[in-house]
Amino acid sequence: MSAKVKKVVLAYSGGLDTSVILKWLIVTYGCEVITMTADLGQDDDLNGVDEKAIRTGASKAYVEDLREEFVRDYVFPMMRAGAIYEGRYLLGTSVARPLITKRLVEIARAEGADALAHGATGKGNDQVRFEMAAAALAPDLRVIAPWREWNLHGRTQLNAFAEEHGIPVSSGNKHYSMDRNLLHCSFEGGELENPWEEPLPLSHIMAVPIEQAPNEPEYITIDFEHGDPVAINDEKMSPAALLAKLNELGGKHGIGRVDMVENRYVGIKSHGVYETPGGTILHVAHQDLEGICLDRQTMRVRDTIMPAYADAIYNGYWFAPEREAMQAFMDQAQQRVTGTVRLKLYKGTAWPVGRESPFTLYCHDLASFEECGTYDHHDAAGFIKLNSLRIYGYKRMR
Repeated sequence: MSAKVKKVVLAYSGGLDTSVILKWLIVTYGCEVITMTADLGQDDDLNGVDEKAIRTGASKAYVEDLREEFVRDYVFPMMRAGAIYEGRYLLGTSVARPLITKRLVEIARAEGADALAHGATGKGNDQVRFEMAAAALAPDLRVIAPWREWNLHGRTQLNAFAEEHGIPVSSGNKHYSMDRNLLHCSFEGGELENPWEEPLPLSHIMAVPIEQAPNEPEYITIDFEHGDPVAINDEKMSPAALLAKLNELGGKHGIGRVDMVENRYVGIKSHGVYETPGGTILHVAHQDLEGICLDRQTMRVRDTIMPAYADAIYNGYWFAPEREAMQAFMDQAQQRVTGTVRLKLYKGTAWPVGRESPFTLYCHDLASFEECGTYDHHDAAGFIKLNSLRIYGYKRMR
């Protein structure tokens, strides 16, 4: 143990890991511990989590409703960029970590704390995300990562520590390591540690199995303004309420499940299942609306930098200058992405079936197979001739 720590703000869920961490910090560092529990729409019953923290030794316990801020200031900017990691993952866990860290720092400043603490393990991405965000927002605060310091390894030793110190723990045995918020639910561990194994039914929480989805499709409309969704079926909603409604609709139709092996930032391959029903619908609808609102070159530039943008979020660089610079481009590109998309939800898929926008670049006269007076077919000959010059020159020199 290094320099003396007087007061720590701990990211606290109330589960076994963070309850043990809370007591371990007090025992090991002899410090005061304040807990912060973030309500990100994880659908957990947070009633009593503050009392549990106090009973376990916390001097103060915050329970923060961050749902609207999460969707408005983190999920929606990411959706405007069309971000997706390694072709499939919609970054549900990744994008929540900078907000949690931001609130930890704000509480640390208000309470005069000199350190932050988190429950992320030494194998995962979250340790990087928490600590990169803390480095950006409060480089003077120490960050304590107990999983990299203590000699407690595995659930058996955690339970023994909890029993020794009178910490109440759930009698249930969690089958998966899970992370849930308004955007998604992730599952790791259990049978998923073998990439060959099919996920068990226990991995269905936000979306029903496709076999149980309705046999009739459902049609919905989503209205966008400057790249952000604002209404479903003509009903205006707040960001958090809108995403919750899309989760309900998508989950009913089995939309948004991904089973994948991904590359963690720390260099380990990980097999997991992600459920992102509402986010998947939004991604599909937004991408479709861009088809009539974005010009070709802007879309091409966006698609070129999107993987770097997604990597920045996945790897914990939300507050880094490159992510902020890329966000500025994405937001500028979205200024005319306003309109409505009509989708058909059916058996695990959201199909766009109609789109309209006051800023549409689609010209019916030009696109029509019927004759019109605004296009001269003869012009195509010169276009083709000029564009073939480089090919002609290349072949002539061979």
